[in-house]
Amino acid sequence: MGFDDLLAGWDGEHAVIRHDEESGAWMFVGVHSTVLGPAVGGTRMRVYPTPADGLRDVLRLSGAMTQKLAGTGYPRGGGKAVLAVPGELPTGEARRRLLLRYGQLVASLGGSYRTAGDMNIKPDDLDVVAETCPWVYGASASGGDSGPGTARGVFHGIRATVEHVFGSDDLAGRSVLIQGVGAVGANLARELAEAGARVLVSDVDEARAAATGFETVSADKVFGFEVDVFAPCAVGAILNSETIPLLNCRAVAGAANNQLAETSDAELLKERGVLFAPDYVVNSGGVIYLIALVDEGRDADGIEAGLAGIADTLRGLFAEADADGITPIAAANRMVERRLAA
Repeated sequence: MGFDDLLAGWDGEHAVIRHDEESGAWMFVGVHSTVLGPAVGGTRMRVYPTPADGLRDVLRLSGAMTQKLAGTGYPRGGGKAVLAVPGELPTGEARRRLLLRYGQLVASLGGSYRTAGDMNIKPDDLDVVAETCPWVYGASASGGDSGPGTARGVFHGIRATVEHVFGSDDLAGRSVLIQGVGAVGANLARELAEAGARVLVSDVDEARAAATGFETVSADKVFGFEVDVFAPCAVGAILNSETIPLLNCRAVAGAANNQLAETSDAELLKERGVLFAPDYVVNSGGVIYLIALVDEGRDADGIEAGLAGIADTLRGLFAEADADGITPIAAANRMVERRLAA
């Protein structure tokens, strides 16, 4: 599928496509919605099979960011950017020059899109982007890594989920299996352990899992392992018609994006009696942290209040889902639609 077909089937506002002659990279920026405010979303740098695959990623992920930002209640819309590089990720001066030119592209959009970090883009990369663009979240001077904020938000999301299932948000003695212990998963593990939870971890990199010091579960055993809460913090589309029947938990609440392979999988979870906390609500702590810090100038207490609001949002969604006999993700989608319409 080419650029024209992808754009024809997209429901966003506008996309910017630029070929960077010096590096051979394609720069894609998707502004999905500015209905609630300027579009916010991370930039990822990847080698894709074709440039169209990079554009497809931007269009898909920008729509997900509209949902995430609408779910936070902050006056921001959804966007995403991709630097689709050829062959291998650039380093050194070549990387710096590419990031400077990318910053110029984002700056030319006049603030309608504001970028942050994503795959293969770290705070020091954003420091370079910020040299040519004022619309940057997560540079060293403006908050840095949002991973701890994301983890803290997931922690609050798990509290609300446990409360709905067991009648109390006390995590002492509750068991949580974290799938994926990168920056977010590792921070989440520590937060849960400090709250008294029994923490188990799993990762395709077994050495990384072992290095956390927590009890490990092999990657091929995660779905059938008996725990109170399963917390996916790695790849998406892991909840599907094959894995859902294997689940041996009471709830799913984690940081991974797009955890459901199909929309209908939410009904399968409901039939199994597994409470699913909508992923784009649970994992919104990173953007809440950056917006609260950079745009609103909140102090630590104010940022924590914003992150704790994730639990309040989930409580409302769980109550609405129970009252109307729908899934929590359906309730979350209705919330997004109401906010966009208003």
